[in-house]
Amino acid sequence: MKLKVQAPKVLTWAIALLLVILGVVAQLFKIDLLQPYGFWLVLIGYVVLLLGTLIKGL
Repeated sequence: MKLKVQAPKVLTWAIALLLVILGVVAQLFKIDLLQPYGFWLVLIGYVVLLLGTLIKGL
């Protein structure tokens, strides 16, 4: 099976970037509201980016 990848759309890339930045900032600067979810925000951001490269039109 050949895996076809493509560049994600700008909106998908921006959402992934926002999630990763929020997760990193929450961990580094101890933001009480987001700190418990910092790891998960980063992980979800990277999963969104991965899905954007694998699913056509996302």
